[in-house]
Amino acid sequence: MTEPPSPSPPSPPPRSSTHPGPAQSATHHSPNPHPPSSPKSLARPPGAVTAHPALLRWPALVLAVGVWESATRVRGSVYFPPPDRIARHVHELWFDGPARHLFLSAAAVDDILPSLGRMTAGFVLAAVAGIVLGVVVGRSRRAYALANPVLQFARAVPPPALVPVFVVVFAFGTPMQIASITFSAVWPVLVNTAAGVRNTDPLRLDVAAVLRLNTAERLWFLVLPSALPRIFAGLRLSLSLSLILMVFSELLPGTANGIGFTLTEAQTRSDLLTVWAALVLLGALGYLLNTGLLAVEKRLTGRERAT
Repeated sequence: MTEPPSPSPPSPPPRSSTHPGPAQSATHHSPNPHPPSSPKSLARPPGAVTAHPALLRWPALVLAVGVWESATRVRGSVYFPPPDRIARHVHELWFDGPARHLFLSAAAVDDILPSLGRMTAGFVLAAVAGIVLGVVVGRSRRAYALANPVLQFARAVPPPALVPVFVVVFAFGTPMQIASITFSAVWPVLVNTAAGVRNTDPLRLDVAAVLRLNTAERLWFLVLPSALPRIFAGLRLSLSLSLILMVFSELLPGTANGIGFTLTEAQTRSDLLTVWAALVLLGALGYLLNTGLLAVEKRLTGRERAT
């Protein structure tokens, strides 16, 4: 008998073109030469030009000055001089001096420099005292609980209400003016510094404890950098308040120079052009001082804020 032929092994099924093999898979799944665009590239079209944020402020300012100029020209009121007359008067009054004196006239030396000196002294004293006391209060929960009612009460007292007290203690003059600026400008820095110190990340404090950092190292490398944004928020409020209090302190009797004194004298003589010039000068000084403080904040914290 002959043996039946053994069945041949089944042939492998044909490979479908929809399921590539390893070689084909490596070929078909090569890296995409055109990766998907990032959100920034999707939000900003190619070739688009982005204007600097500082340039966006000038059109509004130019428009406001143009409207002011047109309205005053049409109205013709003696109480509201046009901006070009105010600008010329500011230049003639304070900035027509020689170049070696930074174009400051004799009136600028008598009016602007004393005011800036008083404001700077009061602001620096308020900043130093506010930061030091804020760190001390913020580092202790018990000290913060005890001092918080006093802080809230003191910051709520209007600065003009304290003028009689400062007059009795210091009499009229520069010491009284500096003391009034310092006392009223210290509270924003103190409160914001204490809040920033209290909001330090507890995890970072635990890491500092593990690394066995001493108190000075924790304060310098951990607490103060963490509280810097809140500190600068208080400094900006304190700077604006110092400028306002500087003008107010120079409106009081016993003052012989300064921007506030010039403002009072011009009002007494009904010199409205000088009154408007002093107001424009104060606005420009406030803007420049705030811009300088923002530059320092960006340098130290790496954060940029809108003015």
